[in-house]
Amino acid sequence: MSTPTTPNDDRSAIPQADATPAAVLAAPCADSTPTTTPATSADDALTSLSRALDAAPLDMDLHRAILAAMREAGDESGFLAHRIAVVTAETIAAGAPELAAIPLYNLATTFYLRGEPARAKHWYAHALDVNPNLAIAHQNLAAIYDEEGHAADAQRHRSRAYSLQRVFVEPVERPQRQLLILCSGHACGNVPFETLLDTQAASRIKYAIDYADDAEDAQLPPFDLVFNAIGEADIATPLTPRIERFAARCGKPLLNRPGAVANTQRHRMPALFETLDDVATAACIRLDSVPPSPDVLERCLAIGALAFPLLMRPLATHGGDGLTLHASMETLWPALEALAAPCYLTAFHDVRSADGYFRKYRMVFVDGEPFPYHLAIAPHWMVHYYTAGMDAAWKIAEERRFLEDPLATLGERAMRAIAAIARRLDLDYGGIDFTLLPDGRVFVFEANATMLVHREPMDGPLAHKNAFVQRIVDAFERMQVARLSGAAPVPQPPA
Repeated sequence: MSTPTTPNDDRSAIPQADATPAAVLAAPCADSTPTTTPATSADDALTSLSRALDAAPLDMDLHRAILAAMREAGDESGFLAHRIAVVTAETIAAGAPELAAIPLYNLATTFYLRGEPARAKHWYAHALDVNPNLAIAHQNLAAIYDEEGHAADAQRHRSRAYSLQRVFVEPVERPQRQLLILCSGHACGNVPFETLLDTQAASRIKYAIDYADDAEDAQLPPFDLVFNAIGEADIATPLTPRIERFAARCGKPLLNRPGAVANTQRHRMPALFETLDDVATAACIRLDSVPPSPDVLERCLAIGALAFPLLMRPLATHGGDGLTLHASMETLWPALEALAAPCYLTAFHDVRSADGYFRKYRMVFVDGEPFPYHLAIAPHWMVHYYTAGMDAAWKIAEERRFLEDPLATLGERAMRAIAAIARRLDLDYGGIDFTLLPDGRVFVFEANATMLVHREPMDGPLAHKNAFVQRIVDAFERMQVARLSGAAPVPQPPA
């Protein structure tokens, strides 16, 4: 998992069990708006105070002094962050020395949430100097290092976090249920669920089950429903026996059975869908090690019915990370040797539309019901929504037509195929990225439980998507309620 949210979460991380930091972080005063007129003297004061704080990071008098200097300099992020640190320190001052690092943690997290990772790392380091066992600081440092591409540093902090703590509770004021979320702490393999679970209906108990032994299961806080959020199949498959043991013992409804998640590994997808009408996939093999020679690799390709051009992709990656296209063995073999890690080799299909553009649709399934999420249109075969220039007027218009009426866009044949894919996947939450072939068939690029949904800025050009995101969120909430009652969710009519 790896993306910090407020103040203590990352997609590979799970927030802290002690609610104190989150409660304190919510305490900044309403009158804390700094001025925006910088001054040389204020800058000099900031430099001097910053040096002093590095030498004495727990000196709250220095933090109070820097507040005034940052107000004078117009440093809004710094002012807010140190204000929160001071309020935190004042709140816990009475007899809680074990929480001494929390003001520094909140200071760092405020910088991170305001888009200043360098300042955040600086203060997380101070927090860990005060308390090397502060798991939430290690979690968020792991997230920052992940975003910076420093995988080894990220894993070092992630491993430290989950060796210290494996259960993290996020309470809400009046919960309708206690939701246990099974997560992976070893790698970025979890369903991005922050948008899915953005209501106040459930308190969350996040459990890094891959770091916990079976005996720890009995020590969990009470819960009503389990969401298996380990959605990346390459991460989830080795954990399948562990999660199945947990599910058999817990006696609670489980969303996303581990076996169904494991079935979504890329090399298993052609066999999974081969008997479905009007569904096409690309041939794919998995290499767990580099073959001893190009000749052996050639034989592997022949057995897998693969021919050039081919795509090479490291395991457990999405978003095009490490994805390369190879037209011959001349480039593929050295790329495999350089990667020196397990990977997938997939047949490349030129699936551009008649107008020369490549289209990638995303359909999200909630309890088998399909919901359109987005359409990306790009001139290059590696289609990503965030680089496709989807704010162009004609692209927005085409995407809106798909979101508002996927049947009209794709046709009955394709929608029947998509419904069949949902049934075959048998995931409570998942989805597919696909395109429509000229003959009307659905060509599936990937199918898994890690499909990201998120809201767009309300004042941005893509804000039209938010209504359709809300339909997915509402469906996920209905499914939780229905599973607790033992009934099936009632599909809702299109918006």
